[in-house]
Amino acid sequence: MIKKILISFLTLLLLNWILLPRPTALSWGFYGHKKINRLAVFTLPEQILPFYKSHIEFITEHAVDPDKRRYAVEGEAAHHYIDIDHYGDLKKGENPFEIVPKTWKDAVQKFTEDTLLEYGIVPWWIPKVYYRLVKAFEEKNIDKILRYSADIGHYIGDAHVPLHTTENYNGQLTGQKGIHGLWESRLPELFADNYDFWTGKATYRKNILNEAWDAVYGSHMAMDSVLTIERELTEEFPTDKKFTYETRGRVLVKTYSKEFADAYHQRLNGMVERRMRRAIITVGSIWYSAWVKAGMPQLKELENATPSKELLEEEKQLDNAFSSGKIKGREHEE
Repeated sequence: MIKKILISFLTLLLLNWILLPRPTALSWGFYGHKKINRLAVFTLPEQILPFYKSHIEFITEHAVDPDKRRYAVEGEAAHHYIDIDHYGDLKKGENPFEIVPKTWKDAVQKFTEDTLLEYGIVPWWIPKVYYRLVKAFEEKNIDKILRYSADIGHYIGDAHVPLHTTENYNGQLTGQKGIHGLWESRLPELFADNYDFWTGKATYRKNILNEAWDAVYGSHMAMDSVLTIERELTEEFPTDKKFTYETRGRVLVKTYSKEFADAYHQRLNGMVERRMRRAIITVGSIWYSAWVKAGMPQLKELENATPSKELLEEEKQLDNAFSSGKIKGREHEE
């Protein structure tokens, strides 16, 4: 009996040491990305709504493929963020949004491609995937339409996360490690069922580069509140009240308590809901814009089409790479 108690005690100590509070390695969490892509379908106008509704399960489930790809493709991580404050600190009177050129060509000339890749390229990557989606619509290629629709939804979602716009991406520079997962995974999972996700109908967006930069700007403007509010709450909460243990599958993990998450959520005053809503309408609008840009092709014959065996096999390979747990390139959230 004593031996069993001792083993249980040592096991808990080991878990407390290993399973530090941390986010999932996946931006917005699987839950958030799937929610954004799924709800974006319902923002679409009647001309393309039937096509997207008929493939809503694929677009929902594969919203997380870009995160899985980070375990299979070197350099994928840079597509998910931009450490805009690397280029200038607003608190010091430096405006990085004026320092960093908006176009890729001008940015490369000023900073070099290696530098840009090191600090993230999400605002330039979104237009790149957009033009791939336009081409897919022009070709009426069902595999590519589904893949790029799911992918661009993911990257747009990432651009709407404040902690995807800073070098202090997980609070590691300010003693707040774990805040990434708290903001973008823990809060949506606990509270998103009560959010109002009616965003109105998607609209045509002429300049996708500007849309991407607007998303990054809106996210970065929220950064100060994201960090300050968590810091203030931490001073108010005893450590044993800030964290708790929960069972995830068969694993006991250390995470933020519901009480702390609720207090943080309330003081953020709807921030997470606003960023998710903005992501949803932007995703729908960019899908719609790509279709318009492609000449508004008829999609009726593609509504009942199924992805090719080749595409499905690629997805299996992504799942296998993800299961390996060996990320390639920078682990941005950890």
